Amino acid sequence: MLLSATWLRGQEQGPPAVPAAPIVEYKPRSTVSLVQGDNRQANVYKALMAVDDQVRPKLAAAKRVLIKPNNVGVEEPLCATHADTLRAILEYLGPRFKGPVTIAESSARDTWTGFRNYKYPEVVQEYKSMKPELVDLNQEGKFVLQPILDRNFHLMPVRLAARMVEPGTFVISPAMLKTHNYVVATLSIKNMVIGSALHSMNVSGPGAFHHKHLFHAGFHIMHYNMLRTAQRLQPFWGVAVIDGFEGMEGDGPRLGTAVPHRIALASTDFLAADRVGLECMSVDPRRVGYLQYCAQMGLGNYDLGKIDLRGPAIATVRKKYKLHEWINEELHWMDPVPFDDFAWPELGDQGSPKKS
Repeated sequence: MLLSATWLRGQEQGPPAVPAAPIVEYKPRSTVSLVQGDNRQANVYKALMAVDDQVRPKLAAAKRVLIKPNNVGVEEPLCATHADTLRAILEYLGPRFKGPVTIAESSARDTWTGFRNYKYPEVVQEYKSMKPELVDLNQEGKFVLQPILDRNFHLMPVRLAARMVEPGTFVISPAMLKTHNYVVATLSIKNMVIGSALHSMNVSGPGAFHHKHLFHAGFHIMHYNMLRTAQRLQPFWGVAVIDGFEGMEGDGPRLGTAVPHRIALASTDFLAADRVGLECMSVDPRRVGYLQYCAQMGLGNYDLGKIDLRGPAIATVRKKYKLHEWINEELHWMDPVPFDDFAWPELGDQGSPKKS
């Protein structure tokens, strides 16, 4: 007897029940600040100040701070971390941290083109007393290997920036509210995961590689790959800062259109920050697989009942973001994996296939 694909799907009966039960419990409650106002820099600074009591103990134990902006594109200002967001973060850090501060990115394109276009060198000059350093992680090339799955469910290694997992590092993720063309939405955790993967400076020829692309191994596998990488990075996460002064809807994460939202969020729990961010965007949290998985594995709180909000009620700032036109395809991660190309043989008493 053969176990057909139809039989296998019959056991699933459509999409899995989400949100799924936790596998690893995250016991503490989490705090997320939410600020609304007409000044981007002031919003981000106020959001950080609202969780200052949460940030200070972690910052006191840090040897260095790494600010990881989101520059997926280098010529589209709407898709990238704004210079005023960096100013607010440096303003907050100034009286609270006296160690080395680095603004480090591994753009999917040329990192320094983005730095220049988005005026980061000017920010560094303004805060030169803190001696912040701009680093292109792709150019630096120092890496650790992280195993992920390819499209055939085989293990393969990708290179992650070594600075992201250096002991004593306090990582700040200044992300945005954006829809996405593969995983529904991108906020602070996706900025950490895909933003940590490296590519070679040469785009073709011997030795060329682009390990960000390798994560996109199908709608099912990408969410799992992001979870496994988030687990590797999470011990070094300091504070998530989500700038929603102008969100992005539609063709995110790079070419979408602006949503004048005028908010900012901050939390030492990156997952909780992303959960509140999804609520502000009116995105169903059950649709975002990698965040579901992070919740199941105890990387933070995804349950609003365990998140203490400091600021206005979410309902007063919520907007409805238009999702990417590929949203139906993106949601295939919720479907059973098709097994149309093969069937399993009947097993004998010892667990091996019976001989025909």
